[in-house]
Amino acid sequence: MGNTKEMLNVLLVCGSGASSGFMAANIRKAAKKRNLNMDIKARGEAEIENYIDDIDALLVGPHLAYVIDEIKEITKDTDVKVLLMKSSYYSTLDGEAALDDLMSELKI
Repeated sequence: MGNTKEMLNVLLVCGSGASSGFMAANIRKAAKKRNLNMDIKARGEAEIENYIDDIDALLVGPHLAYVIDEIKEITKDTDVKVLLMKSSYYSTLDGEAALDDLMSELKI
């Protein structure tokens, strides 16, 4: 696992910018600790289509569960893995738990 040199590009979306920015920073820290080559950006959900061709995974804030079907519609012709984040770690901004969830989804 630690020998993947390929950059993993992740987009994190949530309704409000502040918490997603902190969450992205915490996942970045967790990835760095594990020597994972990961780029993670936090943006609003309206920007998904601007990034869809450049990302491997899309992390969606739990409070956006109501638009997850629309998001999956946008990503259906891509290889992007869509993951609805769990409130349990999102509410505490637990980057380690979020990264664990992402890695298991991506089977890395």
